[in-house]
Amino acid sequence: MANLVELENLKMVFHAKRELFRSVAVKAIDGVSLNIEKGQTVALVGESGSGKTTLGRLSLRLLQPTAGRILFDNRDITQPKEAELVWFRKRAQAIFQDPYSSIDPFMSIYQILEEPLVIHGMTNSDDRRALVHKVLEDVRLTPAENFVSKYPHELSGGQRQRVGIARAVILKPEYIVADEPVSMIDASSRSEILQVLKDLQQKFKIAFLYITHDIATAKYFSDKIAVMYLGRIVELGPPDDVIEEPLHPYTQALIAAVPEPDPANRLKERPVVPGEPPDPSNVPPYCRFHPRCPSFMKGKCDVVDSALREVRTAHFVACHLYG
Repeated sequence: MANLVELENLKMVFHAKRELFRSVAVKAIDGVSLNIEKGQTVALVGESGSGKTTLGRLSLRLLQPTAGRILFDNRDITQPKEAELVWFRKRAQAIFQDPYSSIDPFMSIYQILEEPLVIHGMTNSDDRRALVHKVLEDVRLTPAENFVSKYPHELSGGQRQRVGIARAVILKPEYIVADEPVSMIDASSRSEILQVLKDLQQKFKIAFLYITHDIATAKYFSDKIAVMYLGRIVELGPPDDVIEEPLHPYTQALIAAVPEPDPANRLKERPVVPGEPPDPSNVPPYCRFHPRCPSFMKGKCDVVDSALREVRTAHFVACHLYG
């Protein structure tokens, strides 16, 4: 399958003020390369602050990278100005984490869903109305007549998120960044929302970058998992391989920390990675995980960087344990 999105050695540096006349460089993304095929879902997992959302925004060209290239369907979108990306905006969309702040409370559901159609030049109001009703059915807000005249405050959190999904897919995009789309939804509604996304993906052949800290949903929803730590991908591979046989010590720690549903293990102490993620303005040199790593090798992990390499079929890891 051909690549739809290609991220090549991306770097993103922000400058944060520390004092009145002094700022520090924060490397949010540092040399990330990632490909997403047409119709494929890549899950991006990791702790808060690892750079997942920044990478998603870069892939949508909502941020311009400090270095590296972004290609969409073999077209370089790294440098063009916003006015030159109208074609791309129709083909790539986003679903945001918070269904309360991402939807305009002063617009009706019909107006929210009609707006992208108007912006992209659909002039026939009957066609717009038909598409709005159809997309509401696609996200299982039925009958559509009961929802078009409502306002966001009249909907539940799960229903609001379905409206956000409908707004993202109404232009029939080929690529969607879903940034923690179920983290603020009731547990009872999460599986339904993910099934809606799965159905829409199969129907419209959408490629997803699925950003999450929930490894269980990443396994269910993705074709490939990329594990991020401090702005770099440390492991990449098929979901079953990454979750059942994690290679990188950080991935192993993430999976070991997932609670088990077995009541017999409720008092069992789970292993925890020591320490906290370092300040991104002062990251450790070479392997960024080495100050917290239980497998740290002095004179190697702290003096030589480890590149992402394939150690099993389609399973990549950046770790000296597999050199």
